[in-house]
Amino acid sequence: MKRLVAGLAAALALAGCSAGKDAVVQGSSFSFVSPGGKIDITYEAADRQTAPVLAGEDLMNEGKQLSLADYAGKAVVLNLWGQWCGPCRTEAPEMESLAKQGAQVVGIDVRDPAREVAQDFVRDRGLTYPSIYDPDGRVLLKLSGYPRNIIPSTIVLDKQHRVAAVFLRPVLAQDVLPVTQRLAAEA
Repeated sequence: MKRLVAGLAAALALAGCSAGKDAVVQGSSFSFVSPGGKIDITYEAADRQTAPVLAGEDLMNEGKQLSLADYAGKAVVLNLWGQWCGPCRTEAPEMESLAKQGAQVVGIDVRDPAREVAQDFVRDRGLTYPSIYDPDGRVLLKLSGYPRNIIPSTIVLDKQHRVAAVFLRPVLAQDVLPVTQRLAAEA
C-alpha cells in the first residue's frame, strides 16, 4: 500500500510539472520551453523569439555596465558560468576559442559571491570575452522559464538577438561554431 501511495504521489508530482501538449508560447518575447526534455535545441528563423535585454555590472570593470544591447546587429553566444563549477572550468577555454574564431561571446557569471575569485578565474585562464557579474541571479530572472540551475549552459542569439539555439550542457567550440557561422551568413 505504501508503494502505491508513493507511486501515485510521484505521478501527481510529475504531472503537475508537465505542460501537456497544449502548451503554447504567446507573444514575441522568449519564454523557454524544453521540447521533449532536449538538451540541445535549435530554432528556425521563423520560430525564434526575442531575448530580453540582459544587462549588469561588468565582471572585470567594477562600476561599468555591460549589456547585450552593446552588441546590436551581432550574433551573440551567451554563456552562463561560475568559477565554482567544474564543467565551467573545462568549458571556459572552449568559449575563448570561439571568441578567437570571431564569435561574440558574453558570459554571465552566476552565484559567485566573491568577485575577486571570479576575476582571478578569468585572468588565470586568459579569457578575453566580457562577462556580466550576476552573483544573486537577478540578471537571469529576465530569462522567463529558463532553468537557472543548469550551469554551464549556452544560449546563442541571432543578429536580431532572437534565440537561435540553447545548449543545456557543457559545450565544445565545435558544438557552437557551426551555429554561429550559420547565423553570420543570415541576412
